Amino acid sequence: MDLSALVQLICELVGGLGLFLLGMKNMSEGMQAVAGSSLRRIINAVTNHQILATLCGVMVTCVVQSSSITTVMVVGLVNSGVMQLSQAIGIIMGANIGTTITGWILVLKIGKYGLPLLGGSAFVYLFSKGDRWRYWAMSAMGIGMIFFGLELMKDACAIIKETPDFEDWFQLFRADSYWGVLKCALVGCVLTTLVQSSSATLGITISLAYQGVIPYETAAALVLGENIGTTITAFLASLGATTNARRAAYFHVIFNLVGVFWITLVFAWYIELIDWILSFMIEGDISKAVIDKGSTTYPNTLPAIAATHSIFNIANTLIFFPFLPWFVRLLNWLVPSKDFKEKPQLTDLDVRILETPALAIEQSRKEIEKMGNGCEKMLDWLNELLQQDEPDHSLADRLKRREQVLDSMQDEIAEFVTKLLAGNVPHSAADDARRQLRMADEYESISDYIANLDKFDHKLRRDGHRFTPDQQKGLVQLNRQMAEYLKEINLGLAQDNRSVLTQTTASSDRLKKQIKQLRRKHLDDLSAGSIAPQVSVAYLAALNAYSRVRDHSRNIAEAISGEK
Repeated sequence: MDLSALVQLICELVGGLGLFLLGMKNMSEGMQAVAGSSLRRIINAVTNHQILATLCGVMVTCVVQSSSITTVMVVGLVNSGVMQLSQAIGIIMGANIGTTITGWILVLKIGKYGLPLLGGSAFVYLFSKGDRWRYWAMSAMGIGMIFFGLELMKDACAIIKETPDFEDWFQLFRADSYWGVLKCALVGCVLTTLVQSSSATLGITISLAYQGVIPYETAAALVLGENIGTTITAFLASLGATTNARRAAYFHVIFNLVGVFWITLVFAWYIELIDWILSFMIEGDISKAVIDKGSTTYPNTLPAIAATHSIFNIANTLIFFPFLPWFVRLLNWLVPSKDFKEKPQLTDLDVRILETPALAIEQSRKEIEKMGNGCEKMLDWLNELLQQDEPDHSLADRLKRREQVLDSMQDEIAEFVTKLLAGNVPHSAADDARRQLRMADEYESISDYIANLDKFDHKLRRDGHRFTPDQQKGLVQLNRQMAEYLKEINLGLAQDNRSVLTQTTASSDRLKKQIKQLRRKHLDDLSAGSIAPQVSVAYLAALNAYSRVRDHSRNIAEAISGEK
């Protein structure tokens, strides 16, 4: 075996594969940044209707350009309780169809334009000021890398054909019998498991088939195995996850295993079907040879491999649809439910979702909305407690527990968003993340002051004192207005209303004016000498607490409106 040929083969194959993988990553990140809001709307529209969920899986995977990212994201959403198993099953089936778009991209005859596309888009990426243009350029740069990497891999595979020792080794893998098909599928599975990308092994398979190192039948069997290998990513992501998340990952494995099993049984007929379908699309048969620059290539294998991948996954999905209830029962039997409620944390955040920043931002925003609703409830409970002659200890305990919950929620949101910012995220997503950190801190501070307001009242009662009837009336009225103000801001957050600051300025000013009036009236009443010092201190502290709640609420309105 020629050592120099081996070194050249390894260098070109590894270099081409590296460029290919980097291109896939850049294209995925660019597409996610450009289509971030659309991606959020698609996921939010997911229902229990299997067809709609499957279509959602197809569209999301076309955007993120990786079925592995989609399935890991789904495992994360199921693990956090945001998505049901029935919804996840539909998306996973759709992801298997969506990932086949990569094969059709590679069919485009623009391989020789990969390098100019890469160079041109790199200039746009480096010198463009607008974020949207930069991320479009990143996607184009990724496509350029994919095609240039594919060309390098094709050239490397030409070395194999010119070296008899290499070519003889590849002849060991031929899909000319049932066991041969299984052996090729196993090789595809192992390669995909090692590389952790079915797109990369698809690129290698296409390169080998294009140069004629392996026949189309062998390439088709390798592609089938790649479908199984890609399930390992979601399976590993499910380790240590909740029961439903593991069921979703196991469904991905079962879906692909069963699909590959039945297609291998009819493999010869399936190949004939692909050949018949492509006879309407291409000139000549799949194995037609073309002389290009003195070397023999097989360009018709490219659309044949892409069609093999797509038709298999579409057919497998259609076959699975009628049996989904049965498979759900099977999953419930394989992964039985636990006797206790599985909730690893207070929020529905999961690090697996960080792979898709657009969805990660959406999930953390929903958790901040929950913090806002929690503060609203605390003000309502406080309103009840202030008016009670005998305090409801269970309600007071509930208010105290809610404050502790909001503390923990802020910690979890801060940890999640900080990890998100540590990655490569678009500027718009980074700005949203920083605003979310600020809002989570403001809501947590509001909950602290509301809890303190109940402590002031509780301490007075313990020492045998109460707020005077006028003070109590003023505090109850102030509390109600504060609750209304906070409710307006929470609505602005839910609707992403950038005008919420100006729309709530009048309410904010009224609260500030009312707090000043109550403080001034109290100081006037002190001259009468009928208010106990403990009551005076508690009342002034309560007014100060309401003033701070108003300040923090206004800060949240500023953050929603985009002010720094």
